[in-house]
This record gives sequence, C-alpha cells and structure tokens, in this order.
Amino acid sequence: MGFLIKVADQTLEEMRVFLDIAVDEIIEGKIIAFPTDSVYGLGCDPTNLNAVQRLFNIKFRDQSKGFLLLIYNVEEAQKVAQLNSSADKLIRGFWPGELTLILKRRPDCIIPPEVTGSEETIGLRVPKNEIILEILKRLKEKGHFGGIVGTSANYAGEEPSIDGQEVAKKLLTPVDIIIDGGKTKSQIPTTIVDCSKEEIEILREGKITKEQIDEVLK
Repeated sequence: MGFLIKVADQTLEEMRVFLDIAVDEIIEGKIIAFPTDSVYGLGCDPTNLNAVQRLFNIKFRDQSKGFLLLIYNVEEAQKVAQLNSSADKLIRGFWPGELTLILKRRPDCIIPPEVTGSEETIGLRVPKNEIILEILKRLKEKGHFGGIVGTSANYAGEEPSIDGQEVAKKLLTPVDIIIDGGKTKSQIPTTIVDCSKEEIEILREGKITKEQIDEVLK
C-alpha cells in the first residue's frame, strides 16, 4: 500500500525531504502520483521496463497506446528525440508549459520502444508545475535521465483527477507515493502537436490554442 504526502501551500525548501524521497522511489522503480499543470499524473522511470509494465497494469491501459514523457528541459529532449525548426520555435514559445510535442525518436534513444507504444515517435513536455519540475531536476542532478513517464492519474476510460485526495481514493493501494499538492491550477488538457513530419499537426487543442501556435510558428 502506498502513502500520501501532503505538500499543499509548502515552499520547495519545505518540501525538500519529501521530494528527495520521491526521486529515490523513482530511481528504485516505484510509481508516484503528482500534480501537473492541468491534472494529476502517474509516473515512473521510463528506462525501467518493469516499472512501466506495472504502470500499464495499474491503469488497465492498452500497451499499443504507449506513454508520453515529462522532462526537465530541452537538453533532456535532445537525448531522446530529433528536433526540427518547428519544434525549436514551439519549445522557445511554450516550454515550460502546457504543450506536448510529438517528435521523431533518436536512433540511439535510451527509452525502450515499448514505453511509447513501439512507435517511431516520442511525446515530450517540460511542465511548469514547480513540484514535478523540481523532481525532474533532481533526477538529472543525480545522474539519471531527467524525465519520467507522465500519464493521467486515472484508470483507462475514466476522467482525470484534479485533486490529490481524489487520487488517493482511487489509487492509494497500487501507487507507492501520492504527492498531494491540492487542486491543480488548470483543469484544461494540454495541447498536443505532432512535429514529426514536415507539416505540423495539432492532435489536441487545449490550453494553448491553434492561433497561439500559428503566431509562434510565423
């Protein structure tokens, strides 16, 4: 059974011990739940296939769909994906923030293809939420890949959770740690843009609109 860590209204310094625990748990192959910019997420080390398989099982998720990744910065993106001019512009315009980019995987990508549904692409986002961003930073500082699987904290087909207590009611038993940061600031889904082809494609319009994307690409 997992445990709940309440950090709402705490500063990053006050959370320091709890965040270090979360980082160590990720490195050890555990599953954590955490607030993001829009909803609560579940995550694990994307290079650990045993942890990823456990996450698929927890969510009852079709493995052909794969997972997106949350990463600390563009340097981590360059380790696993091929960036092009459109991606560069969108990264400068919206990262960190509520935009996920679908990019071509690097030939030497360290993320196993099973994590992303055995596709030739990989979905990446640098979040703005300071809790998860600090966890990603500390992973990188410890010499690990500065990224985790980032998938919504719900069972497949259910609505995403926007509150730590809601996540605890659903997932406290199968998840190792739930970081309860209160309600998320925005419940609007993130925008997803496919930059893996010559012409970009907006797969999901969310907090960031088509007009904002077009303006940045100009």
